[in-house]
Amino acid sequence: MVIVENGYIPADLAEALKIRGEQTVIPYAGGTDLMVDAEDHAYLFLNKVPELKRISEDETYLKIGAAATFTEILNYPGTPEILKAAIHYLAAPAIRNMATAGGNVSNASPKADSSLIFYVSDTLLKLASAKGERILPIEDFITGRGKTALQADELLVEFLMPKKGLENYYYEKVGARKALAISRVAFAGLFNMEGERITRCAAAFGSVADVVLRFRDFEAMMIGLTLPEAKAVKSEFLAKYDQAIVPIRGRVSADYRKHVCMNLLEDFLTQNGI
Repeated sequence: MVIVENGYIPADLAEALKIRGEQTVIPYAGGTDLMVDAEDHAYLFLNKVPELKRISEDETYLKIGAAATFTEILNYPGTPEILKAAIHYLAAPAIRNMATAGGNVSNASPKADSSLIFYVSDTLLKLASAKGERILPIEDFITGRGKTALQADELLVEFLMPKKGLENYYYEKVGARKALAISRVAFAGLFNMEGERITRCAAAFGSVADVVLRFRDFEAMMIGLTLPEAKAVKSEFLAKYDQAIVPIRGRVSADYRKHVCMNLLEDFLTQNGI
């Protein structure tokens, strides 16, 4: 461990968790959000912790260390195209060289580009403290705008992103520019079939509410249906989303964002034959 004027630089995860449990520190990886509002805090610098930089995979999950930068994630051969698509829209290369997935998600912004992909893909988050580990769905980790379930002695250490069923995806980010823009509305969808039956029809919306929106009970309407059967309930399906999506006040009108959400959802269904 190295002690610096404004915090600690641990050599490994065990050391990081020990410091986190004993000191009042703010986890700091890339710092691209924290440095904007830098204050007189003690920081736990995590960008040199090897366990948090690691990207690997097994038969079930792509495992992304929370301090892996978006450039490292983008360049990893096993990263799915849906996540790459979001990363390409995330700021500029210089920022992607520093910014981390853990920081992007822990910031708990509904505009976070990677959060949307982790929501729609059912990604799990591994949290750790000196006392042990626990695993949460991202929907349980982010509890509100700027709020997470992370305890004072815990660190977000890894993302467990399921590998199967990510090939047929739909992703759109609507902003003021094609790049280097905070999203006004973002949408991600995943659609899978086995034989003639729908097995997944997942849709997530960013920059609409205090958290990313995903309505699993609506998605369940499509599970097990054939495409003709899905077409028959399409109007009811869309109507439920139309009623449930109530955008909060933002930089653009709520009516505009609602209209965009519904257009993207309908286009997602149409592209998949519904």
